[in-house]
Amino acid sequence: MKLDKIIAVRSAKTIFRDGDKVVKVFDKDYLKSDVLNEALNQARVEETKLSIPKIIEVTKIDDKWAIVSEYIEGKTLAQLMQENPQNTNEYLEKFVDLQMEVHAQKCPLLNKLKDKMNRKISATDLDATTRYDLHTRLEGMPKHDKVCHGDFNPSNIIISNDGTAHIIDWAHVTQGNASEDVARTYLLFCLAGNTEIAEKYMNLFCKKSDTAKQYIQKWLSIVAASQLVKGKAEERELLMRWIDVVDYE
Repeated sequence: MKLDKIIAVRSAKTIFRDGDKVVKVFDKDYLKSDVLNEALNQARVEETKLSIPKIIEVTKIDDKWAIVSEYIEGKTLAQLMQENPQNTNEYLEKFVDLQMEVHAQKCPLLNKLKDKMNRKISATDLDATTRYDLHTRLEGMPKHDKVCHGDFNPSNIIISNDGTAHIIDWAHVTQGNASEDVARTYLLFCLAGNTEIAEKYMNLFCKKSDTAKQYIQKWLSIVAASQLVKGKAEERELLMRWIDVVDYE
């Protein structure tokens, strides 16, 4: 296996291309259970109607766990948006349609979104009163079982040469309420400084899915709290603002 072409470097993992394969190599201290869980979740999503790269194997390279999957030739939607800003609205339409296609799937063996969010809230450094309010708000949300990507953003969509859209990076996939997934995508746009696109995205999703914006906004404090666990100092001010201004019901 040749690991000389780096595609991306992310927290605790490095992603390489080896011919027609992608090799995601995790740091040595990355838990085996987390690697196997990620591979299992992706394999489960492969059984839906979505177009995603298929896992080839889970292995060890230099005593590090690695997931090997298909390489998809093409450009990410993020690259296309950057290269062709005049087509941003068209790309956003495609982006929202794809996310709605994800939410239309069912995958009953995936982890529950609500369980994951409760764990994240408990792991924050927020005070007990705020944590209680967040747990209470989460419990009050309608219970759904839709596939939620968990990191749905334009850099995780590859448009192949024939125009097919492939969705990658299923490390955070769960089943639950799709509006949480939308709130998280909105948050990711905002954290990247793309507030104008964030608003366009939110309005477009609400229009296409006939979802009330207020319903999605109720999730913002919860997704902000879960993002807080990553401990990124540059994000804290914005996240705390979203958590602090919520009028809890």
